[in-house]
Amino acid sequence: MTGNGSTFFGPTGAMWGDGNIQNNTFVSAPRPPATLPHQVGVVPLRARSFQHRAEADRLRSAVSAGETVVLCQLLVGMGGVGKTQLAADFAHQAWDEGTLELLVWITASSREDIVSGYARAGVEVCGADPRDREEAAGMFLAWLRAKRHQWLVVLDDLAEPDDLRGLWPPETPNGRTLVTTRSREPALLGTGRRRIEVGLFTPDEAVAYLSSALAVHGRTESRHDLAGLASDLGYLALALSQAAAYIADRKMGVTEYRDLLADRRRRLADALPRANRLPDDQTVTVTAVWSLSLDRADQQEPVGAARPLMQLLALGDPNGVPVAVLYGRSVERFYVAAMPDLVPVWGIVGRGLQVLHRLSLIQEINTAYGTVRVHALVQRATRESLPADQHHAYARAMGDALLALWPEIDGGDPLLALTLRANTANLIACADEALVQAAVHPLLSRYGRSLGEAGLEGVSRDHFQSIVALARRLRGSEDPDILTAQWELARWQGEAGDAAGAASTLRQLLADTARQNGPDHLNTLLVRSSLAHWQGKAGDPDGAVVGLAQVLDDFRRILHDTHPLTLDTRASLAHWRGETGDPDCAVTALAQVVRDRLTSQGWDHPGTLNNMGSLAEWQGRAGDPAAAVSCFAELLPVVERVLGTDHPYTLSVRGDLAHWRGEAGDPTGAAAALGQLLTEARRILGPNHPRTKVIHSRLAHWQQGPREPGLPE
Repeated sequence: MTGNGSTFFGPTGAMWGDGNIQNNTFVSAPRPPATLPHQVGVVPLRARSFQHRAEADRLRSAVSAGETVVLCQLLVGMGGVGKTQLAADFAHQAWDEGTLELLVWITASSREDIVSGYARAGVEVCGADPRDREEAAGMFLAWLRAKRHQWLVVLDDLAEPDDLRGLWPPETPNGRTLVTTRSREPALLGTGRRRIEVGLFTPDEAVAYLSSALAVHGRTESRHDLAGLASDLGYLALALSQAAAYIADRKMGVTEYRDLLADRRRRLADALPRANRLPDDQTVTVTAVWSLSLDRADQQEPVGAARPLMQLLALGDPNGVPVAVLYGRSVERFYVAAMPDLVPVWGIVGRGLQVLHRLSLIQEINTAYGTVRVHALVQRATRESLPADQHHAYARAMGDALLALWPEIDGGDPLLALTLRANTANLIACADEALVQAAVHPLLSRYGRSLGEAGLEGVSRDHFQSIVALARRLRGSEDPDILTAQWELARWQGEAGDAAGAASTLRQLLADTARQNGPDHLNTLLVRSSLAHWQGKAGDPDGAVVGLAQVLDDFRRILHDTHPLTLDTRASLAHWRGETGDPDCAVTALAQVVRDRLTSQGWDHPGTLNNMGSLAEWQGRAGDPAAAVSCFAELLPVVERVLGTDHPYTLSVRGDLAHWRGEAGDPTGAAAALGQLLTEARRILGPNHPRTKVIHSRLAHWQQGPREPGLPE
């Protein structure tokens, strides 16, 4: 049918009849193929502030290192890294260059979507019958194979490799295929296909993007503020885009926005634009992207395993959660309760991690160190999806798992200790109340001691101050757990250099402990012993001797002479008797303590190592530097083996050994050893740590040069 110079393509028909009966027959006329060049589907608009990045250059390179034409490229990465924008930029540039005759963009979230996209292309390009989608899709794929036109097919957001089974565009020299996906399935790879990992922006790229995105709205911000915001958002492209839109829409400053983002009382969604205010034609917020990914992961085999695993990972350090944490008994009960038919648990964990990695919800599994990396914003979105009661349960389970993994002594594996501290710090930051509300979790004490023993005495003190304050707020001041935390607080107050503050804390604690537990309770005696020690450190050695002698009598009466608490008190009393002017008594008493330690606890016990060091020190101070050198030389290899070469106590033993070598007549050897030790102490502890300053002072002494003002002898 023609009319007004145009042609109608669509249903046509004929009418005939006999009398009052009329018959109508309609026939669909085929649509003629579109004139090339032609686009099928809607290519997303270029982002207004599209940030060029290395992945774009790799994408535009059509030749691999072996000079073999790359017919299919896959952009792979977690949700929100900018895969779609990279693909759209590539498609727009290829089209603008005028080399393409056909550009097809298909949202490939399901097999049905892919078939529908191919069918539409078949109708538009091949004139296929729209009533038969499968036939139309097949005609389009056949056209791609047979024709010699230059074409590009983009399959955006492919969910499952199986969705493309039998539907991959053909491998022809005149065609290119580009796929974006979160899946790392090996099935996606094959001859002629190249995977390009799309990661986070670099810090410079992120700052450049934010600067450009805000400049569109007439905003100019300092590079320092933008760098801080980029870091807060983990350099994730989608998060940066939506944060810039929120800042511009609300007309707020970057610093104000960062405060909003850091506010633990607010959810991540509160710092993102509403769905109708998203930039660059985006359709979902960054939190929704990950929620959909997790839903997809939870449907993979073993069904239901991925979500609880991700919820545990969300509580750890984004830079590395120990895989061993996920295999602990405390974690096992969650899986057994949720999925009693899925055993053994270790198999579920391993397969669940594989699913999360395939869908890019976890960034990598570092087999060398046994850790899993998760983006911090993914963690936050996952945590915020948990109801409060589940959040508390998972937090305590994570605490149990970290504590079970923590060795009694940190020094054997410094990297493990560092990893456990980082994970505990993150757990405390996002779930401190869960770790205190029902009971003060013992992980909190282990973490604080690890900090102090690593030379971070001030950080340990601040940690225990926070725990005491939180526990008082949540549970009242009379709770027994608070008394334990206060005792730890006093210890690290003193170790951080505030002996008077430690003594003051312990005096108040003694009154509370004695009132709650009675005068002969071990906790009361322990507080008395600690108080006497810090009284001595605060300048009252005579008072320390009196107090320790009294509490030692009580320990011997209630326990026995070689009980660890009795041995601790005996060693402390010996030290303060030496400080009051009787070094020979200190040597005699400490030698007996060391013998008793070796018999009851062995060489490797921390108490033995500490008492052996004290004995060596008092041997030197009693006028026998050669004996001190011999004792420290015997102690050093044991300390290095048990605690590690970088442990603060190991550094102290090395410094003491060098010093007494000088006192024994080898000043040159002492200076050489202390010079090497000073370099290591600055690296490990920092230049301003008290131990580093002591080493520096001793080095200056044995070099017979001037000492820096304020440095201790």
